[in-house]
Amino acid sequence: MQVCQDDLPSYTVSVRELCEFAAKEGSLDVRFTPSPSAQEGIAGHKLLAARRGPSYRSEIALGGQFKQLRVRGRADGYDAERNLLEEFKTFKGDLTRLPANHRALHWAQLKVYGWLLCEQSALPELLLGLVYFEIASQQETSFCERVTATELKTFFDLLCERFYAWILTELAHRHNRDRALVTLRFPHADFRRGQRAMAANVFRAARSGRCLLAQAPTGIGKTLGSLFPLLKAAPEQRLDKIFFLSAKGTGHELALQAIRRIRETEPALTLRCLVLVAREKACEHPDKACHGDSCPLAHGFYDRLPAARAAAVSIGELNQASLRAVALDHALCPYYLSQELVRWSDVVIADYNYYFDYSALLHALTLTNAWRVALLVDEAHNLIDRARDMYSASLSQSDLGQIRKSAPLVLKRPLERLNRAWNALTRTQTQAYETQPRLPQALMLAIAAATDAIGDLLSEPGEKPDPTLLRFHFDALYFIRMAEHFGDHSIFDVQLHPDPINSGRRRILTTLCIRNVLPAPFLKSRYEAAHSIVLFSATLTPAHFYTETLGLPGDVTCIDIESPFDASQLKVQIVSDISTRYGRRDQSLAPISELMAREYDRRPGNYLAFFSSFDYLQQVLGRFAAAYPQIPVWQQSRGMGEVERHAFLAHFSPDGCGIGFAVLGGVFAEGIDLPGQRLIGAFIATLGLPQFNAVNQEMKRRIDSLLGEGYEYTYLFPGLRKVVQAAGRVIRTPSDRGQIFLIDDRYARPEVRALLPAWWAQG
Repeated sequence: MQVCQDDLPSYTVSVRELCEFAAKEGSLDVRFTPSPSAQEGIAGHKLLAARRGPSYRSEIALGGQFKQLRVRGRADGYDAERNLLEEFKTFKGDLTRLPANHRALHWAQLKVYGWLLCEQSALPELLLGLVYFEIASQQETSFCERVTATELKTFFDLLCERFYAWILTELAHRHNRDRALVTLRFPHADFRRGQRAMAANVFRAARSGRCLLAQAPTGIGKTLGSLFPLLKAAPEQRLDKIFFLSAKGTGHELALQAIRRIRETEPALTLRCLVLVAREKACEHPDKACHGDSCPLAHGFYDRLPAARAAAVSIGELNQASLRAVALDHALCPYYLSQELVRWSDVVIADYNYYFDYSALLHALTLTNAWRVALLVDEAHNLIDRARDMYSASLSQSDLGQIRKSAPLVLKRPLERLNRAWNALTRTQTQAYETQPRLPQALMLAIAAATDAIGDLLSEPGEKPDPTLLRFHFDALYFIRMAEHFGDHSIFDVQLHPDPINSGRRRILTTLCIRNVLPAPFLKSRYEAAHSIVLFSATLTPAHFYTETLGLPGDVTCIDIESPFDASQLKVQIVSDISTRYGRRDQSLAPISELMAREYDRRPGNYLAFFSSFDYLQQVLGRFAAAYPQIPVWQQSRGMGEVERHAFLAHFSPDGCGIGFAVLGGVFAEGIDLPGQRLIGAFIATLGLPQFNAVNQEMKRRIDSLLGEGYEYTYLFPGLRKVVQAAGRVIRTPSDRGQIFLIDDRYARPEVRALLPAWWAQG
């Protein structure tokens, strides 16, 4: 259905969005250039404005109309005495290295602001000034051009006409989409047990614009039970986007399957679904740099983008394969095409980092475009560790040593200064692991000086960056960024390591780490940018552990969905006469082996056996295989690739028999589906507690000081979460029957049993 222009509602677009859509041209160019931080950019703008006279006006709100298109923005500054409108751009390094199409885009923005000011103030002409401000030297370079109002209007109309032609089609899509969503039916004859409650709570969260933390057991169809109600709520709540965020690719595939099922029910539904994948998975030319002089898919990228964009939005599902096909049909980079298509997609499926990371694409676009978005966070128990990683930073002295050996002369002095400051920090350290209450100022200054020098070198024309140098540079930049936000939520620690190259000498190398303990302060702004948030998983007990660690809003609703399974389906046996503690493992090998063999003989079939480490796995496997060679076994190994993982899972055939040995918390402990006779039982020979080491002990102390319950937050809750996830592999459908053996004397403790699912009949 096309939208009649006369019936077109007003559509507001920012000057930046208008120009990026209609004025970008030439090649993609993301080669390394040093760039100011957001704080440096803001400070640079303020300094430039302060240098102007007292009559100078800053941050001028401007707006104009083209047909039903409203254009809005803020010009940086206007000098009425000189009739001069200025646009400020901050940068680092050599201005001559700024790509020509970047400068053309800056001029386009300034010209649009120019017309809006001419129209608003009835000006016949205007002096336009494009001002570039170099952060380090604080020098400004200005380019001026006098333009008539007629010329500016012609340029403005040209850009608006391009955008308007596109937005007509876009509004038609949204109209048809919302009309179909209003009448959308659930794609099955009925909800599963527990699925209706899940869907109802997600719908209410969307309507009230609140956060929902939903513990929902495996098997109820959580993905469909969350996507369907959000799509139903989208028209009423005027949702622009739904972001489905997951820690693993299996979650992405489940979301796609749910979208496909919904589409099958409602063929009239025109829903654009985009899957974002990591750059290394999408890159067609990993041996080439991301600019038009190196990669053919970057050359002329923006010239071919309009045709590719139009072709892509006509495809309902843009997964990795279909997006790649469109991109290559138009000779474009698939990775950067996917980023352009976020703006025109209804559902975006991506990894957590695309929204929660410090410089996350989806979060930045949400703020820039003032989108009304709803978040679905799949398997949300994984978000704690992932967020901690996102907001932690480390630097290795071993890496520094490598780049010092091959560094060009221009880097010798700053790298040597950094190494001296590093050694001074650790000279008095007596323990292998130590923490410090504050960041050492001398070291931070040396890191900053080194990154400035490396950045200057890398920005030289034709400079081919050394991979080790480039990696260290980015690590150091992120270390500086995390240092700017250092606080009680993080720990600064130093670890000593023997020199692996000169092991015979007494030389010691170190690793510096700003280690996030509590991601809550960083995640707060992510929640605030969203209209509604739903975090769901089968393991979110106890709820306060997740609400406090993740910093969920104070009005969060926490629910525990009733399991569709009952105790008769799953026999849970607590084996409390065996200890799996590290010091007693030798004594546990024989009784664990005997237990597994006895239960296998009683009921032959496919089993999984989980252990706390690969070493423990190998010990039990060696004893078991020697004592019971007639029972088939297969094992998880370190660093298994995709082929090896598929081979491991292939053993679990419906008519198969044997025991697969795996590590708790590994790839086979969650996210795999082995229904029916493919898996009839599991032996879990561990409590799943993280290692008792110096790092975890320091985290325990910090959490104790911030929230209390340091032991529980650091060890007990994460450990039992892994146990319940692994046990959840056994019962997948209402017809499944199975058994679980929880092997450790600590399972008999009331505080441990209280963290196990309520529907289990513990024996």
